[in-house]
Amino acid sequence: MTTPADTAPRIPEAVHRRRWAILGVLMLSLLIVVLDNSILNVAIKTISTPAPTGLGATQSELEWAINSYTLVFAGLLFSAGLLGDRLGRKKVLLGGLLVFGIGSALAASSGSPVELISFRAVMGLGAAFVMPATLAVLMNVFERDEQPKAIGIWAGGVGLAIAIGPITGGVLLDHFWWGSVFLINVPIVIVAIGLMIWLVPDSRDPKPGRIDPVGVVLSVIGLVLLVYGIIKGGQLADFTDAKVLATIGAGLVVLVGFVVHEKRSDHPSIDIDYFKNKVFSAAIAAIALVFFALMGVTFFSVFYTQSVRGYSPLQTGLLMLPLAVAQLIFAPRARLVVDRFGNRATTTAGMLTIAAMLGAFAVLEADTPIWILEVVFFLMGAGMAHIMTPTSVVIMQALPREKAGSASALSNTFRQVGGALGIAVLGSVLSAAYRSGIEDKLPEAARHEAGESIEATLGFAAKLGPKGDALIGPANDAFLHAMHVTALCGAGVAVVGALVVYLFLPGRTPAKTEKETDLVSADH
Repeated sequence: MTTPADTAPRIPEAVHRRRWAILGVLMLSLLIVVLDNSILNVAIKTISTPAPTGLGATQSELEWAINSYTLVFAGLLFSAGLLGDRLGRKKVLLGGLLVFGIGSALAASSGSPVELISFRAVMGLGAAFVMPATLAVLMNVFERDEQPKAIGIWAGGVGLAIAIGPITGGVLLDHFWWGSVFLINVPIVIVAIGLMIWLVPDSRDPKPGRIDPVGVVLSVIGLVLLVYGIIKGGQLADFTDAKVLATIGAGLVVLVGFVVHEKRSDHPSIDIDYFKNKVFSAAIAAIALVFFALMGVTFFSVFYTQSVRGYSPLQTGLLMLPLAVAQLIFAPRARLVVDRFGNRATTTAGMLTIAAMLGAFAVLEADTPIWILEVVFFLMGAGMAHIMTPTSVVIMQALPREKAGSASALSNTFRQVGGALGIAVLGSVLSAAYRSGIEDKLPEAARHEAGESIEATLGFAAKLGPKGDALIGPANDAFLHAMHVTALCGAGVAVVGALVVYLFLPGRTPAKTEKETDLVSADH
Protein backbone atom coordinates (compact mmCIF):
# COMPACT_ATOMS: atom_id res chain seq x y z
CA MET A 1 0.00 0.00 0.00
CA THR A 2 1.50 3.32 -1.04
CA THR A 3 1.16 6.51 0.94
CA PRO A 4 -0.54 9.25 -1.05
CA ALA A 5 1.45 12.34 -1.92
CA ASP A 6 -1.39 14.44 -0.45
CA THR A 7 -0.12 13.97 3.13
CA ALA A 8 3.03 16.11 2.70
CA PRO A 9 2.77 19.90 2.32
CA ARG A 10 3.74 20.60 -1.29
CA ILE A 11 2.20 23.92 -2.22
CA PRO A 12 4.76 26.63 -3.17
CA GLU A 13 5.02 29.38 -0.53
CA ALA A 14 4.18 32.16 -3.03
CA VAL A 15 0.92 30.39 -3.95
CA HIS A 16 0.14 29.54 -0.31
CA ARG A 17 0.41 33.22 0.68
CA ARG A 18 -2.20 34.36 -1.85
CA ARG A 19 -4.52 31.33 -1.50
CA TRP A 20 -7.47 33.35 -0.13
CA ALA A 21 -7.20 35.93 -2.93
CA ILE A 22 -7.16 33.02 -5.42
CA LEU A 23 -10.28 31.59 -3.73
CA GLY A 24 -11.96 35.01 -4.22
CA VAL A 25 -11.21 34.96 -7.99
CA LEU A 26 -12.45 31.36 -8.28
CA MET A 27 -15.69 32.33 -6.52
CA LEU A 28 -16.18 35.25 -8.93
CA SER A 29 -15.89 32.79 -11.85
CA LEU A 30 -18.26 30.38 -10.12
CA LEU A 31 -20.64 33.23 -9.30
CA ILE A 32 -21.61 33.96 -12.91
CA VAL A 33 -22.07 30.28 -13.80
CA VAL A 34 -24.49 29.70 -10.88
CA LEU A 35 -25.91 33.24 -11.05
CA ASP A 36 -27.00 32.58 -14.61
CA ASN A 37 -29.46 29.85 -13.66
CA SER A 38 -30.85 31.66 -10.61
CA ILE A 39 -31.17 34.96 -12.55
CA LEU A 40 -33.09 33.15 -15.32
CA ASN A 41 -35.57 31.70 -12.82
CA VAL A 42 -36.95 35.20 -12.14
CA ALA A 43 -36.98 36.06 -15.86
CA ILE A 44 -38.90 32.98 -17.08
CA LYS A 45 -42.29 34.62 -16.59
CA THR A 46 -41.16 37.73 -18.54
CA ILE A 47 -39.65 35.59 -21.35
CA SER A 48 -42.95 33.66 -21.57
CA THR A 49 -44.83 36.97 -22.15
CA PRO A 50 -45.54 37.67 -25.85
CA ALA A 51 -43.33 40.17 -27.77
CA PRO A 52 -42.33 42.97 -27.42
CA THR A 53 -42.07 42.40 -23.62
CA GLY A 54 -40.73 38.83 -23.92
CA LEU A 55 -40.37 36.10 -26.53
CA GLY A 56 -43.74 34.38 -26.03
CA ALA A 57 -41.96 31.15 -25.00
CA THR A 58 -44.18 28.17 -24.11
CA GLN A 59 -43.62 26.18 -20.90
CA SER A 60 -41.72 23.45 -22.78
CA GLU A 61 -39.56 26.12 -24.52
CA LEU A 62 -38.82 27.64 -21.09
CA GLU A 63 -37.79 24.21 -19.78
CA TRP A 64 -35.50 23.84 -22.81
CA ALA A 65 -34.04 27.34 -22.28
CA ILE A 66 -32.97 26.17 -18.82
CA ASN A 67 -32.09 22.61 -19.81
CA SER A 68 -30.13 23.32 -23.03
CA TYR A 69 -27.61 25.09 -20.78
CA THR A 70 -27.76 22.40 -18.11
CA LEU A 71 -27.48 19.41 -20.48
CA VAL A 72 -24.49 20.74 -22.43
CA PHE A 73 -22.97 21.74 -19.08
CA ALA A 74 -23.56 18.29 -17.54
CA GLY A 75 -22.67 16.34 -20.68
CA LEU A 76 -19.28 18.02 -21.11
CA LEU A 77 -18.29 18.55 -17.47
CA PHE A 78 -16.32 15.37 -17.15
CA SER A 79 -14.38 15.84 -20.38
CA ALA A 80 -13.78 19.46 -19.34
CA GLY A 81 -12.38 18.21 -16.01
CA LEU A 82 -10.08 15.80 -17.84
CA LEU A 83 -8.98 18.54 -20.28
CA GLY A 84 -8.17 20.77 -17.31
CA ASP A 85 -6.13 17.96 -15.71
CA ARG A 86 -4.29 17.49 -19.05
CA LEU A 87 -3.87 21.04 -20.52
CA GLY A 88 -3.75 23.03 -17.29
CA ARG A 89 -6.72 24.22 -15.22
CA LYS A 90 -5.97 27.93 -15.60
CA LYS A 91 -5.99 27.72 -19.43
CA VAL A 92 -9.28 25.80 -19.39
CA LEU A 93 -10.82 28.29 -16.92
CA LEU A 94 -9.87 31.27 -19.10
CA GLY A 95 -11.19 29.58 -22.27
CA GLY A 96 -14.43 28.61 -20.53
CA LEU A 97 -15.02 32.16 -19.26
CA LEU A 98 -14.43 33.59 -22.74
CA VAL A 99 -16.96 31.22 -24.38
CA PHE A 100 -19.46 31.86 -21.57
CA GLY A 101 -19.15 35.63 -22.08
CA ILE A 102 -19.68 35.34 -25.86
CA GLY A 103 -22.70 33.03 -25.32
CA SER A 104 -24.19 35.53 -22.83
CA ALA A 105 -23.91 38.43 -25.30
CA LEU A 106 -25.58 36.31 -28.02
CA ALA A 107 -28.37 35.11 -25.67
CA ALA A 108 -29.16 38.74 -24.77
CA SER A 109 -29.84 39.52 -28.43
CA SER A 110 -32.03 36.43 -29.14
CA GLY A 111 -34.99 37.14 -31.41
CA SER A 112 -36.90 33.89 -30.76
CA PRO A 113 -37.14 31.07 -28.18
CA VAL A 114 -35.15 28.78 -30.54
CA GLU A 115 -32.27 31.28 -30.69
CA LEU A 116 -32.33 31.65 -26.91
CA ILE A 117 -32.20 27.85 -26.45
CA SER A 118 -29.22 27.63 -28.88
CA PHE A 119 -27.21 30.44 -27.29
CA ARG A 120 -27.91 29.06 -23.81
CA ALA A 121 -26.26 25.85 -25.04
CA VAL A 122 -23.15 27.91 -25.98
CA MET A 123 -23.16 29.35 -22.44
CA GLY A 124 -23.39 25.78 -21.09
CA LEU A 125 -20.32 24.86 -23.14
CA GLY A 126 -18.31 27.66 -21.49
CA ALA A 127 -19.68 26.92 -18.01
CA ALA A 128 -18.67 23.25 -18.32
CA PHE A 129 -15.02 24.34 -18.45
CA VAL A 130 -15.35 26.84 -15.58
CA MET A 131 -17.11 24.86 -12.84
CA PRO A 132 -14.82 21.80 -12.35
CA ALA A 133 -11.66 23.89 -12.81
CA THR A 134 -12.60 26.21 -9.90
CA LEU A 135 -12.79 23.33 -7.41
CA ALA A 136 -9.73 21.58 -8.91
CA VAL A 137 -7.62 24.76 -8.56
CA LEU A 138 -8.91 25.17 -4.98
CA MET A 139 -7.71 21.63 -4.11
CA ASN A 140 -4.28 22.53 -5.50
CA VAL A 141 -3.75 25.83 -3.62
CA PHE A 142 -4.96 24.69 -0.15
CA GLU A 143 -3.32 22.07 2.05
CA ARG A 144 -5.53 19.16 3.04
CA ASP A 145 -6.28 20.46 6.56
CA GLU A 146 -7.64 23.76 5.12
CA GLN A 147 -9.61 22.16 2.28
CA PRO A 148 -12.88 21.62 4.25
CA LYS A 149 -12.91 25.31 5.27
CA ALA A 150 -12.14 26.46 1.71
CA ILE A 151 -14.79 24.13 0.24
CA GLY A 152 -17.28 25.48 2.82
CA ILE A 153 -16.60 29.05 1.64
CA TRP A 154 -16.80 27.84 -1.99
CA ALA A 155 -20.21 26.26 -1.27
CA GLY A 156 -21.25 29.51 0.44
CA GLY A 157 -20.35 31.25 -2.84
CA VAL A 158 -22.91 29.06 -4.59
CA GLY A 159 -25.43 30.29 -1.99
CA LEU A 160 -24.38 33.90 -2.61
CA ALA A 161 -24.94 33.45 -6.35
CA ILE A 162 -28.37 31.92 -5.71
CA ALA A 163 -29.16 35.01 -3.59
CA ILE A 164 -27.80 37.68 -5.91
CA GLY A 165 -29.30 36.08 -9.05
CA PRO A 166 -33.03 36.64 -8.48
CA ILE A 167 -32.52 40.12 -6.96
CA THR A 168 -30.20 41.23 -9.78
CA GLY A 169 -32.64 39.75 -12.30
CA GLY A 170 -35.55 41.58 -10.65
CA VAL A 171 -33.73 44.95 -10.67
CA LEU A 172 -32.71 44.51 -14.32
CA LEU A 173 -36.22 43.47 -15.42
CA ASP A 174 -37.71 46.48 -13.61
CA HIS A 175 -35.48 48.87 -15.60
CA PHE A 176 -34.38 47.10 -18.80
CA TRP A 177 -35.49 44.51 -21.34
CA TRP A 178 -35.33 40.75 -20.57
CA GLY A 179 -31.97 40.29 -22.41
CA SER A 180 -30.20 42.37 -19.75
CA VAL A 181 -30.22 39.32 -17.44
CA PHE A 182 -27.69 37.73 -19.81
CA LEU A 183 -25.76 40.87 -20.81
CA ILE A 184 -24.85 41.48 -17.14
CA ASN A 185 -22.48 38.47 -17.36
CA VAL A 186 -20.17 40.17 -19.89
CA PRO A 187 -18.50 42.78 -17.60
CA ILE A 188 -18.16 40.17 -14.81
CA VAL A 189 -16.39 37.81 -17.27
CA ILE A 190 -13.96 40.57 -18.29
CA VAL A 191 -13.04 41.34 -14.63
CA ALA A 192 -12.73 37.61 -13.76
CA ILE A 193 -10.40 36.94 -16.74
CA GLY A 194 -8.14 39.87 -15.79
CA LEU A 195 -7.85 38.80 -12.14
CA MET A 196 -7.29 35.17 -13.11
CA ILE A 197 -4.38 35.98 -15.46
CA TRP A 198 -2.80 37.99 -12.63
CA LEU A 199 -3.38 35.76 -9.58
CA VAL A 200 -4.20 32.12 -10.34
CA PRO A 201 -1.37 29.59 -10.80
CA ASP A 202 -1.69 26.83 -13.38
CA SER A 203 -1.81 23.17 -12.33
CA ARG A 204 -2.34 19.85 -14.10
CA ASP A 205 -2.39 16.10 -13.46
CA PRO A 206 1.11 14.67 -14.11
CA LYS A 207 -0.55 11.48 -15.43
CA PRO A 208 -3.73 12.70 -17.20
CA GLY A 209 -6.15 10.30 -18.85
CA ARG A 210 -6.90 10.30 -22.58
CA ILE A 211 -10.07 12.01 -23.77
CA ASP A 212 -12.97 9.64 -24.46
CA PRO A 213 -14.98 11.13 -27.38
CA VAL A 214 -17.32 8.09 -27.69
CA GLY A 215 -18.21 8.37 -23.98
CA VAL A 216 -18.89 12.11 -24.27
CA VAL A 217 -21.17 11.66 -27.31
CA LEU A 218 -23.09 8.76 -25.70
CA SER A 219 -23.61 10.65 -22.41
CA VAL A 220 -24.89 13.82 -24.16
CA ILE A 221 -27.21 11.92 -26.55
CA GLY A 222 -28.56 9.74 -23.73
CA LEU A 223 -29.30 12.70 -21.43
CA VAL A 224 -30.87 14.81 -24.19
CA LEU A 225 -33.19 11.96 -25.29
CA LEU A 226 -34.19 11.19 -21.69
CA VAL A 227 -34.94 14.81 -20.80
CA TYR A 228 -36.66 15.48 -24.15
CA GLY A 229 -38.97 12.51 -23.55
CA ILE A 230 -39.83 13.66 -20.02
CA ILE A 231 -40.55 17.26 -21.12
CA LYS A 232 -42.66 16.01 -24.07
CA GLY A 233 -44.68 13.82 -21.69
CA GLY A 234 -45.46 16.86 -19.53
CA GLN A 235 -46.34 18.95 -22.57
CA LEU A 236 -48.84 16.32 -23.80
CA ALA A 237 -49.97 15.49 -20.22
CA ASP A 238 -49.56 11.85 -21.29
CA PHE A 239 -46.50 9.83 -20.32
CA THR A 240 -47.95 6.71 -21.99
CA ASP A 241 -47.78 8.32 -25.47
CA ALA A 242 -45.78 6.08 -27.86
CA LYS A 243 -43.35 8.88 -28.86
CA VAL A 244 -42.72 9.80 -25.21
CA LEU A 245 -42.06 6.19 -24.16
CA ALA A 246 -39.85 5.56 -27.22
CA THR A 247 -37.73 8.68 -26.55
CA ILE A 248 -37.32 7.99 -22.82
CA GLY A 249 -36.56 4.32 -23.58
CA ALA A 250 -33.97 5.27 -26.23
CA GLY A 251 -32.32 7.69 -23.77
CA LEU A 252 -32.07 4.97 -21.10
CA VAL A 253 -30.68 2.45 -23.63
CA VAL A 254 -27.98 4.95 -24.74
CA LEU A 255 -27.08 5.71 -21.09
CA VAL A 256 -26.75 1.96 -20.37
CA GLY A 257 -24.53 1.75 -23.48
CA PHE A 258 -22.48 4.64 -22.03
CA VAL A 259 -21.92 2.76 -18.74
CA VAL A 260 -20.95 -0.45 -20.61
CA HIS A 261 -18.54 1.52 -22.83
CA GLU A 262 -16.98 3.22 -19.78
CA LYS A 263 -16.42 -0.12 -18.03
CA ARG A 264 -14.67 -1.58 -21.08
CA SER A 265 -12.65 1.49 -22.09
CA ASP A 266 -9.00 1.80 -21.05
CA HIS A 267 -9.43 5.62 -20.92
CA PRO A 268 -13.03 6.17 -19.71
CA SER A 269 -14.65 9.60 -19.23
CA ILE A 270 -15.93 8.38 -15.87
CA ASP A 271 -13.99 5.73 -13.98
CA ILE A 272 -16.85 3.43 -12.90
CA ASP A 273 -14.53 1.94 -10.24
CA TYR A 274 -14.90 5.16 -8.22
CA PHE A 275 -18.48 4.11 -7.50
CA LYS A 276 -17.35 0.91 -5.76
CA ASN A 277 -16.59 3.22 -2.84
CA LYS A 278 -20.02 3.38 -1.12
CA VAL A 279 -19.24 6.63 0.70
CA PHE A 280 -18.29 8.33 -2.57
CA SER A 281 -21.41 6.97 -4.35
CA ALA A 282 -23.74 8.04 -1.54
CA ALA A 283 -22.29 11.58 -1.49
CA ILE A 284 -22.70 11.87 -5.28
CA ALA A 285 -26.30 10.56 -5.07
CA ALA A 286 -27.13 13.04 -2.28
CA ILE A 287 -25.94 15.99 -4.39
CA ALA A 288 -27.95 14.80 -7.42
CA LEU A 289 -31.14 14.27 -5.38
CA VAL A 290 -30.97 17.59 -3.52
CA PHE A 291 -30.59 19.49 -6.81
CA PHE A 292 -33.37 17.41 -8.41
CA ALA A 293 -35.74 18.60 -5.67
CA LEU A 294 -34.42 22.16 -5.45
CA MET A 295 -34.37 23.05 -9.18
CA GLY A 296 -37.88 21.67 -9.64
CA VAL A 297 -39.17 23.77 -6.73
CA THR A 298 -37.46 26.96 -7.90
CA PHE A 299 -39.12 26.49 -11.29
CA PHE A 300 -42.68 26.38 -9.93
CA SER A 301 -42.20 28.81 -7.00
CA VAL A 302 -41.57 31.68 -9.46
CA PHE A 303 -44.97 31.09 -11.10
CA TYR A 304 -46.57 30.85 -7.63
CA THR A 305 -45.15 34.21 -6.48
CA GLN A 306 -45.59 36.09 -9.79
CA SER A 307 -48.64 34.56 -11.50
CA VAL A 308 -50.77 33.57 -8.48
CA ARG A 309 -49.62 36.09 -5.84
CA GLY A 310 -48.95 38.98 -8.26
CA TYR A 311 -45.44 39.93 -7.12
CA SER A 312 -43.01 41.67 -9.51
CA PRO A 313 -39.73 40.00 -10.63
CA LEU A 314 -37.77 42.17 -8.13
CA GLN A 315 -40.16 41.30 -5.27
CA THR A 316 -39.86 37.61 -6.24
CA GLY A 317 -36.06 37.91 -6.11
CA LEU A 318 -36.26 39.45 -2.64
CA LEU A 319 -38.69 36.72 -1.50
CA MET A 320 -36.07 34.08 -2.44
CA LEU A 321 -33.39 35.87 -0.40
CA PRO A 322 -33.85 33.73 2.77
CA LEU A 323 -32.93 30.59 0.74
CA ALA A 324 -29.54 32.07 -0.08
CA VAL A 325 -28.95 33.89 3.22
CA ALA A 326 -29.33 30.56 5.02
CA GLN A 327 -26.74 28.99 2.72
CA LEU A 328 -24.35 31.91 3.26
CA ILE A 329 -24.73 31.56 7.03
CA PHE A 330 -24.57 27.79 7.32
CA ALA A 331 -22.38 26.52 4.42
CA PRO A 332 -19.03 27.76 5.85
CA ARG A 333 -20.01 26.48 9.33
CA ALA A 334 -21.36 23.09 8.28
CA ARG A 335 -17.92 21.48 8.79
CA LEU A 336 -18.20 22.31 12.54
CA VAL A 337 -21.49 20.38 12.68
CA VAL A 338 -19.82 17.49 10.81
CA ASP A 339 -16.89 17.53 13.30
CA ARG A 340 -19.37 17.17 16.15
CA PHE A 341 -22.03 14.82 14.75
CA GLY A 342 -20.41 13.17 11.72
CA ASN A 343 -21.31 13.21 8.02
CA ARG A 344 -24.22 10.78 8.30
CA ALA A 345 -26.21 12.69 10.95
CA THR A 346 -25.53 16.10 9.38
CA THR A 347 -26.52 15.21 5.81
CA THR A 348 -29.51 13.04 6.85
CA ALA A 349 -30.88 15.94 8.92
CA GLY A 350 -30.29 18.28 5.96
CA MET A 351 -32.15 15.96 3.57
CA LEU A 352 -35.10 15.49 5.96
CA THR A 353 -35.31 19.29 6.41
CA ILE A 354 -35.52 19.74 2.62
CA ALA A 355 -38.16 16.97 2.39
CA ALA A 356 -40.24 18.69 5.09
CA MET A 357 -39.98 22.10 3.41
CA LEU A 358 -40.99 20.65 0.03
CA GLY A 359 -43.95 19.07 1.78
CA ALA A 360 -44.80 22.53 3.19
CA PHE A 361 -45.31 23.80 -0.38
CA ALA A 362 -48.28 21.40 -0.57
CA VAL A 363 -50.20 23.52 1.96
CA LEU A 364 -49.52 26.95 0.41
CA GLU A 365 -52.64 28.64 -0.99
CA ALA A 366 -53.28 31.92 -2.85
CA ASP A 367 -53.81 33.79 0.46
CA THR A 368 -51.24 32.05 2.73
CA PRO A 369 -49.29 34.69 4.75
CA ILE A 370 -46.10 35.33 2.80
CA TRP A 371 -43.86 35.02 5.89
CA ILE A 372 -44.59 31.28 5.86
CA LEU A 373 -42.98 31.03 2.40
CA GLU A 374 -39.98 32.97 3.77
CA VAL A 375 -39.53 30.49 6.65
CA VAL A 376 -39.81 27.58 4.18
CA PHE A 377 -37.10 29.11 1.95
CA PHE A 378 -34.78 29.81 4.91
CA LEU A 379 -35.03 26.27 6.30
CA MET A 380 -34.57 24.86 2.79
CA GLY A 381 -31.34 26.85 2.41
CA ALA A 382 -30.14 25.67 5.84
CA GLY A 383 -30.85 22.06 4.89
CA MET A 384 -29.03 22.45 1.58
CA ALA A 385 -25.92 23.96 3.26
CA HIS A 386 -25.66 20.93 5.54
CA ILE A 387 -25.72 18.62 2.52
CA MET A 388 -23.54 20.45 -0.01
CA THR A 389 -20.50 21.16 2.19
CA PRO A 390 -20.06 17.70 3.80
CA THR A 391 -20.73 15.80 0.56
CA SER A 392 -18.36 18.05 -1.45
CA VAL A 393 -15.58 17.41 1.11
CA VAL A 394 -16.24 13.63 1.05
CA ILE A 395 -16.11 13.56 -2.77
CA MET A 396 -13.01 15.74 -3.14
CA GLN A 397 -11.03 13.92 -0.43
CA ALA A 398 -12.02 10.43 -1.60
CA LEU A 399 -9.66 10.73 -4.60
CA PRO A 400 -5.97 11.76 -4.74
CA ARG A 401 -5.22 15.46 -5.29
CA GLU A 402 -4.05 14.79 -8.88
CA LYS A 403 -7.59 13.66 -9.72
CA ALA A 404 -9.17 16.85 -8.32
CA GLY A 405 -10.54 17.80 -11.75
CA SER A 406 -12.18 14.40 -12.16
CA ALA A 407 -13.69 14.41 -8.65
CA SER A 408 -15.00 17.96 -9.07
CA ALA A 409 -16.40 17.16 -12.52
CA LEU A 410 -18.18 14.04 -11.22
CA SER A 411 -19.73 16.02 -8.37
CA ASN A 412 -20.87 18.80 -10.70
CA THR A 413 -22.03 16.40 -13.44
CA PHE A 414 -24.40 14.67 -11.06
CA ARG A 415 -25.51 17.99 -9.58
CA GLN A 416 -26.36 19.34 -13.05
CA VAL A 417 -27.97 16.09 -14.23
CA GLY A 418 -30.01 16.03 -11.00
CA GLY A 419 -31.06 19.65 -11.61
CA ALA A 420 -31.93 19.03 -15.28
CA LEU A 421 -34.00 15.96 -14.41
CA GLY A 422 -35.64 17.91 -11.55
CA ILE A 423 -36.77 20.65 -13.95
CA ALA A 424 -37.83 18.10 -16.57
CA VAL A 425 -39.61 15.64 -14.26
CA LEU A 426 -41.16 18.08 -11.75
CA GLY A 427 -41.83 20.63 -14.53
CA SER A 428 -43.62 17.89 -16.49
CA VAL A 429 -45.62 16.76 -13.44
CA LEU A 430 -46.61 20.42 -12.92
CA SER A 431 -47.59 20.80 -16.58
CA ALA A 432 -49.59 17.55 -16.69
CA ALA A 433 -51.40 18.23 -13.39
CA TYR A 434 -52.18 21.81 -14.45
CA ARG A 435 -53.54 20.74 -17.84
CA SER A 436 -55.83 18.12 -16.30
CA GLY A 437 -57.18 20.77 -13.87
CA ILE A 438 -57.86 23.55 -16.42
CA GLU A 439 -58.80 21.77 -19.68
CA ASP A 440 -62.53 21.48 -19.02
CA LYS A 441 -62.70 25.24 -18.25
CA LEU A 442 -61.27 26.19 -21.67
CA PRO A 443 -62.95 26.27 -25.11
CA GLU A 444 -62.07 23.08 -27.00
CA ALA A 445 -60.19 24.90 -29.80
CA ALA A 446 -57.88 26.64 -27.29
CA ARG A 447 -57.24 23.70 -24.94
CA HIS A 448 -53.90 22.57 -26.31
CA GLU A 449 -52.09 25.93 -26.26
CA ALA A 450 -53.93 27.75 -23.47
CA GLY A 451 -53.80 24.70 -21.19
CA GLU A 452 -50.04 24.22 -21.23
CA SER A 453 -49.23 26.57 -18.32
CA ILE A 454 -50.81 29.20 -16.09
CA GLU A 455 -49.06 31.90 -18.18
CA ALA A 456 -50.60 30.49 -21.37
CA THR A 457 -54.08 30.50 -19.75
CA LEU A 458 -53.70 34.04 -18.41
CA GLY A 459 -52.43 35.21 -21.83
CA PHE A 460 -55.50 33.63 -23.49
CA ALA A 461 -57.78 35.24 -20.85
CA ALA A 462 -56.23 38.67 -21.56
CA LYS A 463 -57.04 38.31 -25.29
CA LEU A 464 -60.70 37.62 -24.45
CA GLY A 465 -60.99 40.94 -22.60
CA PRO A 466 -63.56 41.21 -19.75
CA LYS A 467 -64.96 37.73 -20.64
CA GLY A 468 -61.55 36.25 -19.82
CA ASP A 469 -61.74 37.35 -16.17
CA ALA A 470 -63.78 34.22 -15.42
CA LEU A 471 -60.71 32.09 -16.23
CA ILE A 472 -58.36 33.69 -13.69
CA GLY A 473 -59.82 31.96 -10.59
CA PRO A 474 -59.87 28.46 -12.16
CA ALA A 475 -56.33 29.00 -13.53
CA ASN A 476 -55.03 29.84 -10.04
CA ASP A 477 -56.86 26.87 -8.51
CA ALA A 478 -55.51 24.47 -11.16
CA PHE A 479 -51.98 25.80 -10.68
CA LEU A 480 -52.12 25.49 -6.88
CA HIS A 481 -53.33 21.88 -7.17
CA ALA A 482 -50.53 21.16 -9.68
CA MET A 483 -47.95 22.82 -7.38
CA HIS A 484 -49.12 20.71 -4.41
CA VAL A 485 -48.79 17.47 -6.40
CA THR A 486 -45.33 18.50 -7.69
CA ALA A 487 -44.09 19.53 -4.23
CA LEU A 488 -45.06 16.15 -2.76
CA CYS A 489 -43.16 14.38 -5.58
CA GLY A 490 -40.09 16.50 -4.76
CA ALA A 491 -40.48 15.70 -1.04
CA GLY A 492 -40.53 11.98 -1.88
CA VAL A 493 -37.25 12.34 -3.79
CA ALA A 494 -35.65 14.13 -0.80
CA VAL A 495 -36.76 11.31 1.55
CA VAL A 496 -35.01 8.79 -0.76
CA GLY A 497 -31.89 11.00 -0.52
CA ALA A 498 -32.10 10.97 3.30
CA LEU A 499 -32.27 7.17 3.26
CA VAL A 500 -29.22 6.91 0.95
CA VAL A 501 -26.98 9.14 3.10
CA TYR A 502 -28.18 7.53 6.35
CA LEU A 503 -27.29 4.06 5.09
CA PHE A 504 -23.95 4.78 3.41
CA LEU A 505 -22.21 7.91 4.71
CA PRO A 506 -19.74 7.53 7.61
CA GLY A 507 -20.80 8.35 11.17
CA ARG A 508 -18.73 10.19 13.77
CA THR A 509 -15.31 9.08 12.50
CA PRO A 510 -15.22 10.86 9.12
CA ALA A 511 -11.52 11.75 9.32
CA LYS A 512 -10.52 8.11 9.64
CA THR A 513 -12.86 7.03 6.85
CA GLU A 514 -11.61 9.72 4.51
CA LYS A 515 -7.99 8.77 5.22
CA GLU A 516 -8.73 5.12 4.55
CA THR A 517 -10.56 5.86 1.29
CA ASP A 518 -7.70 8.13 0.27
CA LEU A 519 -5.20 5.33 0.84
CA VAL A 520 -7.39 2.95 -1.16
CA SER A 521 -7.65 5.53 -3.97
CA ALA A 522 -3.87 6.00 -3.97
CA ASP A 523 -3.46 2.23 -4.17
CA HIS A 524 -5.69 2.15 -7.28
